[in-house]
Amino acid sequence: MYIPKYYKVTDAAEIWEFVKKNSFASVVTTKQGKPIATHLPLEVSKKDDDYYLTGHMAYGNPQWRTFETCENVLTMFQGADAYISSSWYSHEEVPTWNYQAVHMYGKASILKKDELIEELTLMLEKYEKHREKPVLWDTLSPQLLESELKGIVGFKIKVEEIQAAYKLSQNRNEADYTNIINQLHNEGNPNSVQIAEVMKELFRRSKQ
Repeated sequence: MYIPKYYKVTDAAEIWEFVKKNSFASVVTTKQGKPIATHLPLEVSKKDDDYYLTGHMAYGNPQWRTFETCENVLTMFQGADAYISSSWYSHEEVPTWNYQAVHMYGKASILKKDELIEELTLMLEKYEKHREKPVLWDTLSPQLLESELKGIVGFKIKVEEIQAAYKLSQNRNEADYTNIINQLHNEGNPNSVQIAEVMKELFRRSKQ
């Protein structure tokens, strides 16, 4: 991913926090030179000093079979994005787009059955535990679980390279930056508002 110096993020803790909050990812591999992708939620785990992304996909999805032949799997995480009108600047300029994105590269391998069950248990706890009637691993019948396990393939990706870009108008002067935040709030678009809030936090931290 091309990342101009203004937008490069290197803080590991910040990057992993972003990934955990934006865990619905695009997993990209190649088959005979052709890129293929699957969109699915991933979980983050750490073992010693290594980070792993874990997830699962349908057994009928042919992509999991490419894990053995691909030297690198690309996983992409993306936050909100928003159009930035150049009419919001104090000088003539062209429009652009603000966004947050993280790319991770690593080698993928297939999970064993007990590892897959652990991954599914943790995922259910993450998305169900706070609900009034949570659907957790232990609340589902063994017959249903065994049937479902036959239809999916679990995998993990050992993260070996990280690229993170937060394109948030960091190259603008303070007056323009503040105006962009205000204009994004005025858009009334949830994505625009979210980008505005991220920019406000970035500005706040820069003043500390």
